[in-house]
Amino acid sequence: MATVQENLLDWLRDAHAMEQQAENMLKAQAERLENYPDLKRRIEQHLEETLGQQKLLETCISRLGSSPSTLKDIGGKLMAFGQAVGGMTMSDEVVKGAMSGYVFENVEIAMYTVLTETARLAGDSETQQVCEQILPQEIAMADWLKEHLPQITAAFLQRSANPDVQAKR
Repeated sequence: MATVQENLLDWLRDAHAMEQQAENMLKAQAERLENYPDLKRRIEQHLEETLGQQKLLETCISRLGSSPSTLKDIGGKLMAFGQAVGGMTMSDEVVKGAMSGYVFENVEIAMYTVLTETARLAGDSETQQVCEQILPQEIAMADWLKEHLPQITAAFLQRSANPDVQAKR
């Protein structure tokens, strides 16, 4: 059986891999968006937050005497690459990307909720504070996407109805 501290370290590595995946997904999405400036701006803002989150997680992992899991990080990057390539082929790429982003943010919210409690139970107040700092950023992004999904959808449908404009990006 694993100790609370062992689970904490393992889940911190999972979170780091997840943030690596998020970085790649967000970069790919932002690079491809052409006709949705508000979404692009918010994705770029969250990309900056994601890079900061990775550094915070690396600090926690290092303080616990370990390093991020190369295997998990590579797996996350490969998953993000697959999602980016798959999204490029869809005619409704922007809508599906926003939906996927919303789902991914909620997985991150669950991860940081679990990590906050695990760090508390492990007596690791520094990691707990880091997770409590990251969690509201993930909630804010999920809330933004949820609030803007109707607008993104409407804009896509309006653009899609016009054969002279590109809707997918």
